[in-house]
Amino acid sequence: MCLAIPARVVELLDDDMAVVAFDTVRKRISLALVADVSLDDFVLVHVGYALHKVSPEEAERTLKLMAEAGVLEEELEEISA
Repeated sequence: MCLAIPARVVELLDDDMAVVAFDTVRKRISLALVADVSLDDFVLVHVGYALHKVSPEEAERTLKLMAEAGVLEEELEEISA
């Protein structure tokens, strides 16, 4: 389905890149579209790019709604593929 999903930044890399955590899945993404991202920030990720920062509360609400709608597991499977 390819929805944007919140993820926590767990590692900052060179060249506007980072590693983010989606539950137990980790993925390398680009931060080129978002300024001032720090370790442990939450970002909304779509097709390998952080689109913008979100608060931890917003990330939690979004993940909860996605789980309730039955799309979170599907999205995590696509990310880890």
